[in-house]
Amino acid sequence: MEERLKKIHRDLVDLARELRAETRNEHNRLNPFYEDLFDWRERGAYWTRGEDNVTLYNSATVIGDVTIGPNCWIGPFCLLDGSGGLSIGENCSLAAGCQLLTHDTVKWALSGGTADYERSRTAIGNCCFIGTHAVVTRGVTIGDHAVVGAGAVVTHDVPALSIVAGVPARVVGAVVFDQQGGISLEFDTGAEGRSSI
Repeated sequence: MEERLKKIHRDLVDLARELRAETRNEHNRLNPFYEDLFDWRERGAYWTRGEDNVTLYNSATVIGDVTIGPNCWIGPFCLLDGSGGLSIGENCSLAAGCQLLTHDTVKWALSGGTADYERSRTAIGNCCFIGTHAVVTRGVTIGDHAVVGAGAVVTHDVPALSIVAGVPARVVGAVVFDQQGGISLEFDTGAEGRSSI
């Protein structure tokens, strides 16, 4: 390797070590180098053209017409497919590896490429939580204050204040607000009614 490239490599190694130590000291976390290299809020502000307090990890992919409301957290390795139009309300949290889809190529593939891709708008309401590795398919609307469980595959609309889980996702409980503003998650337990956490 020529000397100029060796120097660049040494400088990158030094930078990686410095950023790694800073991240561990400040957040007790060990990230991939590229996650430490660029600021997630700056990336969120870039995509939203200045929207307040949007965290958008560097490993997240954003495609097409995607709008993200204020105070959202888009975790690592998420896919936001806006090729059919995607809106995410305010105060939402998308855990690692979520995939929000607005198109599919099922008929295109089955037809040997003669059918078009299918696209439908997908919408996430305000104050929603989408669990790790959940998939929301094209055309789905998730209501305000809803919870999508980890690993769920959401193929139908989700009512506001619902908890959905499973493959395919189904309603398994409700988000309940009390008069003092507290929140509980109440899960259906069959004949016994509901249990809360």
